[in-house]
Amino acid sequence: MEATLWFTLIAILVLIAISGFFSGSETALTAASRARMRQKEKGGEERAKVVNQLLQMRERLIGSLLLGNNLVNILASALATSLFLVLFGEAGVVYATLVMTLVVLVFAEVLPKTWAISNPDSFALRVAPFVRVITLVFGPFVIAVEWVVVRLLRLLGVDTKNTPILSGQDELRGAVDLLHMEGSVVKDDRDRFDGLLDLEELDVEDIMVHRTNMLSIDIDEGAEAIVEQVLKSPYTRIPLWQDEQDNFVGVLHAKDLLRALARVKGDVSKLDIMGEAIEPWFVPDTTNLKAQLNAFLKRKSHFALVVDEYGEVMGLVTLEDIIEEIVGDISDEHDIDMKGVKTEPDGSVIVDGSVPTRDLNRAFDWNLPEEEATTIAGLVIHEARQIPEPGQGFTFYNFRFRVLRKERNRITSLRVTPVR
Repeated sequence: MEATLWFTLIAILVLIAISGFFSGSETALTAASRARMRQKEKGGEERAKVVNQLLQMRERLIGSLLLGNNLVNILASALATSLFLVLFGEAGVVYATLVMTLVVLVFAEVLPKTWAISNPDSFALRVAPFVRVITLVFGPFVIAVEWVVVRLLRLLGVDTKNTPILSGQDELRGAVDLLHMEGSVVKDDRDRFDGLLDLEELDVEDIMVHRTNMLSIDIDEGAEAIVEQVLKSPYTRIPLWQDEQDNFVGVLHAKDLLRALARVKGDVSKLDIMGEAIEPWFVPDTTNLKAQLNAFLKRKSHFALVVDEYGEVMGLVTLEDIIEEIVGDISDEHDIDMKGVKTEPDGSVIVDGSVPTRDLNRAFDWNLPEEEATTIAGLVIHEARQIPEPGQGFTFYNFRFRVLRKERNRITSLRVTPVR
């Protein structure tokens, strides 16, 4: 009789240990980094290959582990109940329930899962070969259970095939945001990741230099005046227009102009400006940035004029503008310092109306909406449902906006204050 009791006790302890193995394995394999496992597999680590194979059949993996876990837990509880009945009589049922609840909670759930989550990659590599065997053994039973569950849910009107899942881009964005919150990824790196992921969501209209801010030259001004303007300009490529400012006839590259000057030995009167200009390239304002980036690379061009649905020129976009959406502002010794943003001691920010809302969000880590309008002035007009006058203030999206200056119907300066 005593030997039987000891055998039952040892069996219960073994089953609890097996239950802990199932719990820890489930936590480790679901929390393991698929990216790191993929790199380890490429490095020739066989156990990482097993982990990736298990993660590719995640439903069957989790089902097998749950089946095994429930099986050993129920068996351990049954043995504990029989043991306590022998020791304490009918009161043993209550004692067995209390003791097994505590033991299973601590040693079969919390302890192994905490251990596994502390280093999921290493834990997953160690248990993967054993879990693969378990998955192969329990696989047919799991398939049968899934078949029954799917049909029961179908009877209740639940369609398991059209379950919405996050796209790969959303998963990457969420992972980067989480790592930034934890301190593993700095703000600049997070912004670069977000900029790369946003290329398909943004159109050239969102980043273009607007028509009112473009530097362009009248081809009829004469070669000497054009050369002078090009030399004073900080830009390499300048659009040329003729007769009217919307009639763009070419794009002049400063390097081509210098070569032409060298050929005529500095005699500006002999220059043929139109002969040195290249044909302008027009792109629709609805082109997304990823498509435009690919078009720039394929065409081996860095400059395009943006037109709307009526064919009117709205602005220009360059390859540098798209790259800056990923890496942030790129400045060189010839760039003009655009003093569009000034931080005040009270925490408010003086902003030019033409500053893009997206640039403010990236610079100050704000969350102003970017869908309604491209610039901060456009956002204020959209929300106010009017063209405000200087001195008027509005509060929305947890920010206070006060208009400082206006020219005609354009807001040229405003103060933005986060609401504390």
